[in-house]
Amino acid sequence: MKKINWGIIGLGNVALEFAKSFDKIKNSQLVSIASKDNNKIKIFQDQFKIDKNFIFHDYEDLLDCEIVDIIYIALPNSHHYKWIMKCIEKKKRILIEKPAVLNFTEIENINQRLKNSNLLFVEAFMYRYHPQIKKVIEIIKKKKIGKLISMESMYGKDILTKKNIFGLKKNKKINVKSRLFNKDLGGGSILDLGCYPTSFSLLIASLIPGINLNNMKLVNKKNDIGPTEVDIEGNIELNFDNQFKCKLRSSFKKNLGKKTIIYGDKGKIEIEDSWHGKPARVTVEGEENYIDDTNSNENVYKLQIEEVSNTVIENKKEINYPGMTISETLLNMKILDMWRG
Repeated sequence: MKKINWGIIGLGNVALEFAKSFDKIKNSQLVSIASKDNNKIKIFQDQFKIDKNFIFHDYEDLLDCEIVDIIYIALPNSHHYKWIMKCIEKKKRILIEKPAVLNFTEIENINQRLKNSNLLFVEAFMYRYHPQIKKVIEIIKKKKIGKLISMESMYGKDILTKKNIFGLKKNKKINVKSRLFNKDLGGGSILDLGCYPTSFSLLIASLIPGINLNNMKLVNKKNDIGPTEVDIEGNIELNFDNQFKCKLRSSFKKNLGKKTIIYGDKGKIEIEDSWHGKPARVTVEGEENYIDDTNSNENVYKLQIEEVSNTVIENKKEINYPGMTISETLLNMKILDMWRG
């Protein structure tokens, strides 16, 4: 079997989890890394046995590495646009960590550049490759809950407080240099967490025959802006083509969890952990009532790497369904701009 050679630029925590996921993957391998941090390079080199000839301190050197088939960009949000453009210039396929960019203008420019290439571009919403999402799509297509009406989806975790030795909550001091709270670095709960529910709303709404996803309205927006001028919580309602309504939430101050509820005119679907599938439990209430437990041990990063690598092997420009296409990334960024603006 042909193996796809991966390179990673930016070696933070997400990149480390991503790299660990190459274990036992048959169609791909991690062959090259780039970072400006010597300590991170040493951690990756030791743990993943990367050949020293394919370890770089300059990102552009990795882009020039001929054995690399595709690059996973795991840099902070504010660096995504520059290095996506560099990858396109160097004719390298791209898996970009979410959110792909900081605003709609950036992704529009990227899309224009991609039109003149034959390059694969995928935004790394790994949840889409989990079996539970494919199960949800199947349930909806079989009309187990009837005609789709609306959904609620959320992603929130309390990162603003901590418990003292007596178990009482205490506010943390916000680190203005942190990517999450720095406006210039693309901080805020909407970009970091809200992009998951918005992207999922696009996937579910697309299952309605004849719907025009471009015809969307955003109503009842309520954002809580923190002391560093980034949102620490966001709430919106989306209306797609006057056919499908979505209530979406993100938060850095509340443990909202990762639940999604999809309503039809004959029932509903509840997904307990929409983004990581731990547990992978889908509850259906309708003409039939049942709980579908898929394999909770599935590694979503591994599933993502395998599917993206298969797309490269097949020499396709667009990721296989239900992966995140460039057209969805464009729409998702438009929604995120509206939500944050």
